[in-house]
Amino acid sequence: MSRGGPERSRREYERPRREVVTSPRTTAARHPRYPVTREIDEQTRLGEVYMRSLVRTQFRLALFVCTVLACVVGGLPLLFLLVPELREVLVLGVPLPWVVLAGLIYPAFVTGAWLYVRQAERNERHFAELVDRAR
Repeated sequence: MSRGGPERSRREYERPRREVVTSPRTTAARHPRYPVTREIDEQTRLGEVYMRSLVRTQFRLALFVCTVLACVVGGLPLLFLLVPELREVLVLGVPLPWVVLAGLIYPAFVTGAWLYVRQAERNERHFAELVDRAR
Protein backbone atom coordinates (compact mmCIF):
# COMPACT_ATOMS: atom_id res chain seq x y z
CA MET A 1 0.00 0.00 0.00
CA SER A 2 1.19 3.53 -0.68
CA ARG A 3 2.04 6.08 1.91
CA GLY A 4 -0.89 7.90 3.39
CA GLY A 5 -3.27 5.62 1.58
CA PRO A 6 -6.09 5.39 4.12
CA GLU A 7 -5.69 9.01 5.19
CA ARG A 8 -5.83 10.25 1.64
CA SER A 9 -8.97 8.36 0.77
CA ARG A 10 -10.62 9.59 3.96
CA ARG A 11 -9.87 13.24 3.01
CA GLU A 12 -11.31 12.73 -0.44
CA TYR A 13 -14.38 11.14 1.09
CA GLU A 14 -14.93 14.04 3.48
CA ARG A 15 -14.84 16.72 0.76
CA PRO A 16 -18.25 17.58 -0.67
CA ARG A 17 -18.74 16.53 -4.21
CA ARG A 18 -18.73 19.39 -6.71
CA GLU A 19 -21.81 19.83 -8.81
CA VAL A 20 -21.89 21.59 -12.15
CA VAL A 21 -25.00 23.68 -12.59
CA THR A 22 -26.09 24.23 -16.15
CA SER A 23 -28.99 26.05 -17.65
CA PRO A 24 -30.56 25.98 -21.08
CA ARG A 25 -30.13 29.80 -21.15
CA THR A 26 -26.54 30.43 -22.00
CA THR A 27 -26.68 34.19 -22.33
CA ALA A 28 -28.10 36.88 -20.12
CA ALA A 29 -31.11 38.79 -21.31
CA ARG A 30 -29.99 41.60 -23.59
CA HIS A 31 -31.80 44.68 -24.60
CA PRO A 32 -32.52 44.56 -28.31
CA ARG A 33 -30.01 46.74 -30.10
CA TYR A 34 -31.27 48.47 -33.20
CA PRO A 35 -28.87 49.35 -35.97
CA VAL A 36 -28.25 53.05 -36.46
CA THR A 37 -29.55 52.79 -40.01
CA ARG A 38 -32.89 51.77 -38.56
CA GLU A 39 -32.76 54.80 -36.24
CA ILE A 40 -32.17 57.01 -39.27
CA ASP A 41 -34.87 55.34 -41.35
CA GLU A 42 -37.45 55.61 -38.58
CA GLN A 43 -36.42 59.23 -37.94
CA THR A 44 -35.90 58.79 -34.22
CA ARG A 45 -34.10 61.38 -32.11
CA LEU A 46 -30.83 59.48 -32.39
CA GLY A 47 -31.24 59.22 -36.15
CA GLU A 48 -31.89 62.96 -36.29
CA VAL A 49 -28.68 63.62 -34.39
CA TYR A 50 -26.68 61.51 -36.85
CA MET A 51 -28.27 63.14 -39.89
CA ARG A 52 -27.92 66.64 -38.42
CA SER A 53 -24.20 66.03 -37.91
CA LEU A 54 -23.78 64.95 -41.55
CA VAL A 55 -25.79 67.89 -42.88
CA ARG A 56 -23.87 70.32 -40.67
CA THR A 57 -20.53 68.94 -41.87
CA GLN A 58 -21.58 69.16 -45.52
CA PHE A 59 -22.92 72.70 -44.98
CA ARG A 60 -19.65 73.85 -43.41
CA LEU A 61 -17.74 72.39 -46.35
CA ALA A 62 -20.00 74.13 -48.87
CA LEU A 63 -19.70 77.40 -46.99
CA PHE A 64 -15.92 77.13 -46.94
CA VAL A 65 -15.61 76.39 -50.67
CA CYS A 66 -18.04 79.18 -51.60
CA THR A 67 -16.20 81.63 -49.34
CA VAL A 68 -12.83 80.82 -50.90
CA LEU A 69 -14.19 81.15 -54.43
CA ALA A 70 -16.03 84.38 -53.56
CA CYS A 71 -12.84 85.84 -52.10
CA VAL A 72 -10.87 84.91 -55.20
CA VAL A 73 -13.49 86.17 -57.65
CA GLY A 74 -14.37 89.23 -55.56
CA GLY A 75 -10.74 89.96 -54.83
CA LEU A 76 -9.73 90.21 -58.49
CA PRO A 77 -11.62 93.46 -59.22
CA LEU A 78 -10.27 94.85 -55.96
CA LEU A 79 -6.74 93.84 -57.01
CA PHE A 80 -7.13 95.51 -60.40
CA LEU A 81 -8.57 98.60 -58.71
CA LEU A 82 -5.75 98.91 -56.18
CA VAL A 83 -2.95 98.12 -58.66
CA PRO A 84 -3.85 100.08 -61.83
CA GLU A 85 -0.65 98.96 -63.62
CA LEU A 86 -2.09 95.44 -63.85
CA ARG A 87 -4.98 96.73 -65.95
CA GLU A 88 -2.55 97.85 -68.61
CA VAL A 89 -0.55 94.60 -68.86
CA LEU A 90 -1.16 92.74 -72.13
CA VAL A 91 -0.95 88.98 -72.53
CA LEU A 92 -0.81 88.00 -76.22
CA GLY A 93 -2.45 91.33 -77.03
CA VAL A 94 -5.31 90.85 -74.53
CA PRO A 95 -5.54 92.89 -71.32
CA LEU A 96 -4.62 90.91 -68.17
CA PRO A 97 -8.02 91.41 -66.46
CA TRP A 98 -9.77 89.77 -69.42
CA VAL A 99 -7.29 86.90 -69.50
CA VAL A 100 -7.79 86.29 -65.77
CA LEU A 101 -11.59 86.59 -65.93
CA ALA A 102 -11.99 84.55 -69.12
CA GLY A 103 -9.24 82.00 -68.71
CA LEU A 104 -8.45 81.51 -65.05
CA ILE A 105 -11.75 81.90 -63.24
CA TYR A 106 -13.42 78.88 -64.85
CA PRO A 107 -10.59 76.48 -63.98
CA ALA A 108 -10.76 77.85 -60.42
CA PHE A 109 -14.50 77.04 -60.33
CA VAL A 110 -13.89 73.55 -61.71
CA THR A 111 -11.08 72.93 -59.21
CA GLY A 112 -13.26 74.20 -56.35
CA ALA A 113 -16.12 71.95 -57.44
CA TRP A 114 -13.80 68.95 -57.75
CA LEU A 115 -12.35 69.56 -54.28
CA TYR A 116 -15.86 70.00 -52.85
CA VAL A 117 -17.12 66.71 -54.31
CA ARG A 118 -14.00 64.87 -53.15
CA GLN A 119 -14.30 66.19 -49.58
CA ALA A 120 -18.10 65.66 -49.51
CA GLU A 121 -17.61 62.02 -50.50
CA ARG A 122 -14.97 61.67 -47.78
CA ASN A 123 -17.43 63.11 -45.25
CA GLU A 124 -20.05 60.60 -46.37
CA ARG A 125 -17.56 57.72 -46.06
CA HIS A 126 -16.72 58.82 -42.51
CA PHE A 127 -20.43 59.02 -41.73
CA ALA A 128 -21.02 55.52 -43.11
CA GLU A 129 -18.10 54.20 -41.03
CA LEU A 130 -19.54 55.90 -37.95
CA VAL A 131 -22.95 54.34 -38.57
CA ASP A 132 -21.42 50.89 -39.16
CA ARG A 133 -19.29 51.17 -35.99
CA ALA A 134 -22.35 52.04 -33.91
CA ARG A 135 -24.11 48.78 -34.85
